[in-house]
Amino acid sequence: MNNMAGTRPAASPGKAGVPDASRPLDTGAVTKRLQQELMSLMAGGGDGVSAFPAGDSLFDWVGTISGAEGTAYEGCTFRLSLKFTSEYPFKPPTVRFETACFHPNVDTYGNICLDILKDKWSAAYSVKTILQSIQSLLADPNVDSPLNVHAAKLWGVNDAEYRALVQKTYNQPRAS
Repeated sequence: MNNMAGTRPAASPGKAGVPDASRPLDTGAVTKRLQQELMSLMAGGGDGVSAFPAGDSLFDWVGTISGAEGTAYEGCTFRLSLKFTSEYPFKPPTVRFETACFHPNVDTYGNICLDILKDKWSAAYSVKTILQSIQSLLADPNVDSPLNVHAAKLWGVNDAEYRALVQKTYNQPRAS
């Protein structure tokens, strides 16, 4: 079979017609989208969020979010990992806090409970949208859907203890 230059053959079916997961799909469109998003992020800074590839792969990024002024997170800069699949932007990336974060919607492993990273995802969202949504979530958590029940119980009830735990957690390593 003769392939055209620049195209990758489709994944060959494995057992019972199931695609072989070890063979990558055509990621040209995903790569182009991620490159465009990277350029957009580089061009428009100054809003407390940033992201860039962690190494040579466009599918593994590092993001940063600055805590908003006037919140318990002011002065904190959080590092996040963003992992994209060949189904991006039709499936959201996996996003986790790498910096320890005491928050009702973040567990001790850095997992984030945010609807746009799950069932409310849209291909129209971008890396910048994701980071800005997480930044907004820091200031305005959804205490009705907590991953950290202790943080949810303190939120809006004991501001001094909440702020102290934000700082204590921020200054220690995150659980692996």
